[in-house]
Amino acid sequence: MTTPLRAVALGGGHGLQATLSALRRITADVTAVVTVADDGGSSGRLRRELGMLPPGDLRKALAALADSDSDGQLWSRVFEHRFGGSGALAGHAVGNLVLAGLLDVLGDPVEVLDQACRLLGVRGRVLPMSTVPLDMSADVVGLDSDPDAVRTIRGQVAIASTPGRVKQVRLHANGADQPAACPQAVQAVLDADLVLLGPGSWFTSVLPHLLVPQLHEALVSTTARRFVVLNLVPQPGETAGFSPEQHLDVLSQHAPRLRVDAVLADADSVPTPDRLRAAAAGLGAQTLLDKIAAPAVPGRHDSRALAASLRAALERRTDLWR
Repeated sequence: MTTPLRAVALGGGHGLQATLSALRRITADVTAVVTVADDGGSSGRLRRELGMLPPGDLRKALAALADSDSDGQLWSRVFEHRFGGSGALAGHAVGNLVLAGLLDVLGDPVEVLDQACRLLGVRGRVLPMSTVPLDMSADVVGLDSDPDAVRTIRGQVAIASTPGRVKQVRLHANGADQPAACPQAVQAVLDADLVLLGPGSWFTSVLPHLLVPQLHEALVSTTARRFVVLNLVPQPGETAGFSPEQHLDVLSQHAPRLRVDAVLADADSVPTPDRLRAAAAGLGAQTLLDKIAAPAVPGRHDSRALAASLRAALERRTDLWR
């Protein structure tokens, strides 16, 4: 029996959901490694009140990997259901509260996520990039009358929504600048056959994985194929005005030793393919341009099309390399 491809996707939010939905069409052995620096909405409230990992992006990853049978899809919908009204539960997603309850009982966030995977029929695994909640800060320009003046802003939500231009991001854990990685996440990257970075909020969901030293080293040293999946459009706030190749330039600045095998991008979202190819080559990568956008949902990837492009890259097909 052929061993399934071991795939690891790193990110957070809707971008990671898109990658996971595509990967599960290729292999049953999928591990999501999820950012844990969110400080807004339901996640921020639970983090401040309970001191727990922000659960929102973890919940989204669980829902994306839920079993396709009726029970798995029911639990996926329940996990994603958000309470309305104006009471104490307003704005909370059910899955966030379930994860909070499991953590209160079990104590270990990795065990919590493994139990949640069983509940939703997930055949892969969902892991946090760190087992403690992290904080973010960023150097930003364009917030003062002097366009070159650098200001430091703090918090994931503030960074994601800044009207300035983000130059660099950092992670902190309890005041330390060297956050510890989740050991199981590090091992998953080292054992993988395929590692994906992106799509997603570039500075607050994708790059943070490279700012955790042990995870950074695993990403640099793994023997897995390493693919980068680019966003379809610049995101308001942190990457407003960014070209596709600028995303790769920023990636290289934050991880100069990282080598990449392939960069996947939507053909209609790349106005200057030659520049993207040059930036990808700087990372050691080839560029695959394909139709991977969801026609009915602007700014979102089509999971079937993305899965097909990933297969083409894995098979080193040449018809899409441009």
